Amino acid sequence: MLQNARGRPVTTEEEIERFEDLPSDALIPDEDDGPGGYLQRGTPAYRRANLALFAAGFSTFALMYCVQPLMPVFSENLGISPAAASLSLSVTTGVLAFAMLLAGSISEARGRKNLMTVSLLAAGVLTLLAAFAPNWGSFLVIRALEGLALSGVPAIAMAYLAEEVQPEGLGAAMGLYVGGTAFGGMAGRVLTGLMVDASGSWRVAIGGIGILGLIAALAFWRLLPPSRHFVAKRGRGLSPFVTSFAGLFRDAGLPWLFLSGFILMGAFVTVYNYTGYRLMAPEFGLGQAEVGAIFLIYLLGIPSSAWFGVLGGRIGRGPTLIAAVVLMLAGLGLTTAHGLVPVVLGIAVFTIGFFGGHSLASGWVGARGSASRAQASSLYLFSYYAGSSLIGAYGGTLWSADGWRGVATLVGIVLLVGFGGAIRLALLKREPPKFA
Repeated sequence: MLQNARGRPVTTEEEIERFEDLPSDALIPDEDDGPGGYLQRGTPAYRRANLALFAAGFSTFALMYCVQPLMPVFSENLGISPAAASLSLSVTTGVLAFAMLLAGSISEARGRKNLMTVSLLAAGVLTLLAAFAPNWGSFLVIRALEGLALSGVPAIAMAYLAEEVQPEGLGAAMGLYVGGTAFGGMAGRVLTGLMVDASGSWRVAIGGIGILGLIAALAFWRLLPPSRHFVAKRGRGLSPFVTSFAGLFRDAGLPWLFLSGFILMGAFVTVYNYTGYRLMAPEFGLGQAEVGAIFLIYLLGIPSSAWFGVLGGRIGRGPTLIAAVVLMLAGLGLTTAHGLVPVVLGIAVFTIGFFGGHSLASGWVGARGSASRAQASSLYLFSYYAGSSLIGAYGGTLWSADGWRGVATLVGIVLLVGFGGAIRLALLKREPPKFA
């Protein structure tokens, strides 16, 4: 008799048809997997999956954010305003936000690993093409296409982990994936700063990051174990997916988590977008390489993501999310000082709070999304990157009008809204999600 991965018999015609859709190597667990074929903490398969998703997180964020430290260079070399320069990132995250809604639905029908692999390879190639863009308009078009390519990674990676990893190891695995995004975000910013300072050309810097993205994509393809618990959703047209999306908003917690994603990323990107302008201004007078080195602070995101994930399991996700937002507010307050040391310390505290909050919220979405994890994750990340695009771009207008005071005021208001949302999440009763 056929049995599914949990050891239960497969009996109905529908179950058999869905079971037969699984790849052949998903039918029998590897000997290094945990019980039922799930990825168990401490096994070789679990470690390979973590390394693969770390590489995916690294590539996604390095390719996406490599332009952030170059914004002052774009303004100087191309004669464009800070708000216009911020479009190099905002068009990518804006397209990414909408495209992920479709990517999550496609992965529910077509699977996880292949779509993520193609997405990573395409994004690496597009980054190389961007280095040869003949003008600013064509550069922005390529960056928009890159957002489309990268849409096949973040939501699907979260869904893969939620499906394939045993619950006991999910928090650590999700934290390590988010840590990979932190490392990628740091490397993309620091390396582009160093390369543009050494070569004098932003094109060389972007091309170098594109090569690293292709290497990471190949590592991901080789390392990631195949899905063993993914079951394709059947149905004609968009109706099943629209129904699933609508169901997510009937859950008591998911809409607040979507809001948290919008707030967290919008605040974070806005601070980092205009920190370079401020530090290179006469007040501090730092060079491009020195500003790029500030982004080494991103390394704090790796331990803080994992630590907040563990802490959330011990004292509850809600109280821990509140603490993360409070840290962001405290860090923001320090950045308003006029000395370099308190500004850098403030960015560090702000960064720890952001990665801790994002790790908590993204893992919480995977847990509450249940049967539609990829779509729940894609809605969370839609909100996340919409915040990056909208709040990040508007911050440029306030920077031009009122300098750092305008930027800090905007981010402070946004985070106070996020604080209220975190309190609402903390008040949720400990009960299973209504949508499953």
